[in-house]
Amino acid sequence: MRSSTALLVARAGARPEPTPIDRRDLRPDDVAVAVTFCGVCHTDLHAVRGSGGPYPLVPGHELVGTVTAVGPEVTGLAVGDPVAVGNIVDSCGTCEACLADQQNWCREFPTLTYAGRDRVDGTTTLGGWSTEYVVRETFVYRRPAGLDAAAVAPLMCAGVTVWEPLRALGVGAGTRVGVAGVGGLGHLAVKLAAALGAEVTVLTTTAGKADEAATLGASGVVVTTDADDVAGARGTLDVIIDCVPVDHDLAPYLGMLRADGTLCVVGYLGTTSVDMMPLLQGRKRVTGSGSGGRASTQEMLDFCGEHGITADVEVLPATEVGTALERLGRGDVRYRFVLDLEALEASTP
Repeated sequence: MRSSTALLVARAGARPEPTPIDRRDLRPDDVAVAVTFCGVCHTDLHAVRGSGGPYPLVPGHELVGTVTAVGPEVTGLAVGDPVAVGNIVDSCGTCEACLADQQNWCREFPTLTYAGRDRVDGTTTLGGWSTEYVVRETFVYRRPAGLDAAAVAPLMCAGVTVWEPLRALGVGAGTRVGVAGVGGLGHLAVKLAAALGAEVTVLTTTAGKADEAATLGASGVVVTTDADDVAGARGTLDVIIDCVPVDHDLAPYLGMLRADGTLCVVGYLGTTSVDMMPLLQGRKRVTGSGSGGRASTQEMLDFCGEHGITADVEVLPATEVGTALERLGRGDVRYRFVLDLEALEASTP
């Protein structure tokens, strides 16, 4: 076994504590990654607070680092390569979705970076809040070396989550895109849509975000609590990427779509209701998307490398994870926390 140090959550609600853990010895197609930075996602917050499990667990599913060892069957990566790993580390590889490079839709459910079930030995996967991660080569991605490593980490979750629907919906020059909810997901949706050539409008409940939106690449703002703003935006957008993380009324967004427009929900995982009339008036669609397959994940990273796109992040030492979780819980972050794993080894009891 390989030794590592991780931020381990012993039970639901417990504080993540630096703890020695074992990683598996490399299988023939495995890669060992020395983790330098790992993002802090709302999924991690929920897992720590009790909706994760099984415990003990190690959160973290958007990590970057450097290859330190490879198995004998690894052909595409070498020691020293800058890489990234996202929230999926394996899949069945044989179902229709996997064969289409949509491992995120695997019929047998993909193996998640943490709290997942290893398909070889049945053990529970431990995540990227760790000094090392061991993973199959096919789920390790080449990281653009010219980009800030810490700011790349959230691309592996938030970035690909908005990238897939933007590409699937054909967003490009001439497309008018609305982005609802400019947080960890939304700020990247704005950046990516603008870089694809779209005209981007931020949809927000907060007045006064014009400067912030413009900095991200948006050309306009609609304040959704302002009736005049909403009325003025009616029928103006081709695509809306909805990143709002709580239950909310979709009707105002549907009203902003043109005929044959699409509202894609990526931020809310609960149950909501939809008034059918706005859909009938213009043959509009409501769809959803989550995570990404291997091909689109690498495509997204390459695109970000070409266009200099990264997440806006606040980096904290891994030992300050409690601060990151507390502030994330009250929305005090612009736009994503990232943990620096460098000091984690020295903090082990």
